[in-house]
Amino acid sequence: MLIKEFYRLIKPIAQGEFYQTFLAVDESQFPPIPCVIQRFSSPHQTLEYFQYQVQQLKELGKHSQIPTLITYFTENEYYYLVQEFIDGDNLDTLLAKQGVFNETQIWQVLKSLLPVIRFIHNYQIIHRNIQPKNIILRSLNQNQDLLDNLVLVDFTGMKIVSVNQSTDDLVGSPEYISPEQAQGKPVFASDLYSLGVTCIYLLTQVPPFELFDITNNSWVWRDYLTDKISEHLGQTLDKLIKSNLQERWQSAEQLIYTLGIKDNYLPLLSPNKNHSWQLSYPLENQIHSSINTVALSHDSKILASGEDNKRIKLWDLSNQQLIANFTGHTQAITAVIFNDNDTILATASDDQTINLWDVKTLAKIHTFSGHAHAVKSLAFHPQGQILASGSWDKTIKIWDINTGLALDTLTGHKLQVNAVAFSPQGQLLASASYDRTVRIWKLAEGKFNLLTTLLGHTWAVLTVAFIPNGQMLATGSGDNTIKLWDVNTGELINTLSGHSWSVVAVAFSTDGETLISGSWDKTVKIWQISTKKEIASLVGHTDSVSSVAISNDAELIASGSKDKTIKLWRRGCFKSVSL
Repeated sequence: MLIKEFYRLIKPIAQGEFYQTFLAVDESQFPPIPCVIQRFSSPHQTLEYFQYQVQQLKELGKHSQIPTLITYFTENEYYYLVQEFIDGDNLDTLLAKQGVFNETQIWQVLKSLLPVIRFIHNYQIIHRNIQPKNIILRSLNQNQDLLDNLVLVDFTGMKIVSVNQSTDDLVGSPEYISPEQAQGKPVFASDLYSLGVTCIYLLTQVPPFELFDITNNSWVWRDYLTDKISEHLGQTLDKLIKSNLQERWQSAEQLIYTLGIKDNYLPLLSPNKNHSWQLSYPLENQIHSSINTVALSHDSKILASGEDNKRIKLWDLSNQQLIANFTGHTQAITAVIFNDNDTILATASDDQTINLWDVKTLAKIHTFSGHAHAVKSLAFHPQGQILASGSWDKTIKIWDINTGLALDTLTGHKLQVNAVAFSPQGQLLASASYDRTVRIWKLAEGKFNLLTTLLGHTWAVLTVAFIPNGQMLATGSGDNTIKLWDVNTGELINTLSGHSWSVVAVAFSTDGETLISGSWDKTVKIWQISTKKEIASLVGHTDSVSSVAISNDAELIASGSKDKTIKLWRRGCFKSVSL
């Protein structure tokens, strides 16, 4: 069969409910070049989704262990993908040729594929069909190494997490898919389950269904081993294939760190090498609740975080170790912030209070009470003697940090106040509200008076930050945009579009050259102020980003998320390690 005039289908090599995969040749080349063509006919597939899928596959194809997407087209109501042909045996064929894999080979499979799976997941994609037939060992030489030459293929069943689909087709081989995927609810850990089942099949050469005791609801794969394996490998595989999702490895990142795997593939997150960022350390082992807020000390030695479970944590960034875990609030922590000399930590909560803590001793200095609703944001004045708080009671309060008394209450917002920020010079205070406005207040004779109201966002304004020279203000909104304002004139300078969901956090670098933003779309974006362009998008969180912070030297970004992790990103080519 000839399609598109020069692609000749040679033979089918895989088939699903809504797709077929063919070995083909491109006869426009001489000699004809082999390729793989996948044809879709899903009733749920739309042209818009197909085009988005293509863009994702182009990005994934940049990885050396994923086939390159050559081209794509539609014909006769079918969607077609033309991909690189990987010459070699898949692991199912290799198993039939050589017999069961030994322990060394299984470790090679894990160490080769886990970084690939992490790479896929960082693009918010679940493969959904990891099995021996979809893992190919390239034909290079007789002494080929599994570690360097395994390629993951067949992305026809992939699920793009960030795209809402009206229906979720059941995808994958029944023997290899996880219980939650069998129910049509795949998550990232579902791919890890499939990888684990693949490994126990390679160790035993026994079909996975026969390795599971239905009566006792347990895996019995160890009973079929012909060679002994270490307890370390056994426990690793057992945790990969736990039926209970909560007992399983939660992310490839987590397992990569545990196994000490080095990732030789470091994709640029930006076309400009000078602006490339890599995940340095996710802080996750001792986090058990959604992260609502993060803050860096001014010397970048300590990271503070606040969680949904009322916990406040301090992290030593020199070794990524938890150094303090305490509470003093009765509800979720909503804001944490260090004063200018890093001696005081202020925390706010849904319990309507603010606490001040001595950073060295963790002794409570003051509790500020007076708001009638949740306190959502805090800002220390640059001179360090007063603190501003924004609350869902629609007010901003100014506090004396020495006495714990409220000096002033600013009113005027019609709905909840989400964020407050002082200008670096301390003369201005900005407040953002659900009423879609930003108010700028000016300090004169010890009082803050309304200077101007900024209008332009079409949804709630959720975050606000001044540029270090005080001449520009950035605001993030539920309308998915960031707006840049001229502080002196109140005029809109530019609107930054790129996030696909609410922008809930913004922060400027100390040199004012870049802006960092965090969004419910699970990404952190970096913007160049001079060009007003996005220069990098940091992907890796599996749920909404709630807070971002950037170090004074602009070399470190911290992001907190509802996925219960804090990720640290460093400029340049850093390996990804999980704690």
